[in-house]
Amino acid sequence: MLRHALERQGHGVLEASDQEEAVRLLQQNQPALVLSDLRLPAGDGFGVLRATKDFDSEIPVIVMTAYGSIEDAVAAMREGALDFLAKPVDPDHLLLLVARALEQRRIQTENLLLKEELAVRRGAPLLVGEDPSLRKVFASLQRAASTDTTVLLEGESGTGKELFARSLHALSPRADEPFVAINCAAIPETLLETELFGHEKGAFTGAVARKPGKFEMAHHGTLFLDEIGDLPLSLQAKILRALEEKRFERVGGTALVTVDVRLVAATNQGLRAQVAARRFREDLFFRLSVFPITVPPLRERPGDIPLLARYFTDRFCREMKKRPIVLSPAVLEQLVAYRWPGNVRELQNCIERAVILADGDAIQLRHLNLTFQPVPAQPEPEPDPWAEFEMSGSLSDVSRRAMSLAERLKIQQVLREADNNKGRAAELLQITYKMLLSKVKEHRLE
Repeated sequence: MLRHALERQGHGVLEASDQEEAVRLLQQNQPALVLSDLRLPAGDGFGVLRATKDFDSEIPVIVMTAYGSIEDAVAAMREGALDFLAKPVDPDHLLLLVARALEQRRIQTENLLLKEELAVRRGAPLLVGEDPSLRKVFASLQRAASTDTTVLLEGESGTGKELFARSLHALSPRADEPFVAINCAAIPETLLETELFGHEKGAFTGAVARKPGKFEMAHHGTLFLDEIGDLPLSLQAKILRALEEKRFERVGGTALVTVDVRLVAATNQGLRAQVAARRFREDLFFRLSVFPITVPPLRERPGDIPLLARYFTDRFCREMKKRPIVLSPAVLEQLVAYRWPGNVRELQNCIERAVILADGDAIQLRHLNLTFQPVPAQPEPEPDPWAEFEMSGSLSDVSRRAMSLAERLKIQQVLREADNNKGRAAELLQITYKMLLSKVKEHRLE
């Protein structure tokens, strides 16, 4: 009844019978809105709500509940649900809530696009990609940008953490002030302190004049500390003090220098593991990770690979003053199949080389140089479940064990065929859903 009411208003509807199926549909599609009962045959509406918010925190969720369970609906709204409907559902009320939720989503999307356009005009780098995980990162950047909160960007090398840091700066009220970046891993430990905090004249041999450090240069702006996991322990205490007190001393000086700096840090290391190994101060870690953002690796968003490849192809053709060229279908297939251990940086270098080598209207497979081609793994043979079957006891004992094993193998096979949809599996096995759940528990197949 709800589906027909929504479809009559022109909405496309995907139906799920329980939490598991809802989560699967959510991952395969990108709905504009989620409508869920709080009571489900398997799982519940709270699980659907949490899965939706983990997938995309901007998707509005409306929950339905019986009239006597309004406190559950209130709890769901505390967890992020937009609104709730008491059952029995009035279709007109439902359509009104859906229209309101979709309009709110449309306005949020327009605001996002306007902010992105404004950021690009103010000099922010263009972030190419449409994957939900990337959009989620950009939405988090926008939330953090309007504050002075310290942001920690985590992700593998080559994922573009500095680009995200520059976008954060361009979206912030500090956009017209300096953006100063320093790679903590690229500067020798003996020089890093003077690079960060500057030095006074005569502080050491060769210090013929006072020199301001990166903290001073970023005054009123943003300081980006890349690869902060490589920061020497000897400097971490001074960094922490500068962040908390907004004051520090230059090397060789005694006067306090006051600065107003917004800090963004990035790392490709697990800082928690560094803290556990006593290679990184716990107090500095907690100070840095007020607002952590994880940048996804390229292999986790394969749909963005063709977009990025075409973007880099067009860009390098313009820079090299070559006529426009395209990527052949075979090249696109190979690019999507490749694992990209070097992430976006590796893809950019790969396309740059291919554009240089391309002598026709298209980039071909021979122009690619994918360094880390995986060796095809040999599939491991399936273990024989009967190989260690217990044959002791009477004929009746052996028959009972054989029947139990056969039953277990059959249920496993059908669950795989049904993509773990227990409702569909029960139909294929020609047993009730309740009996299937009992058998799954009995054979410990969860």
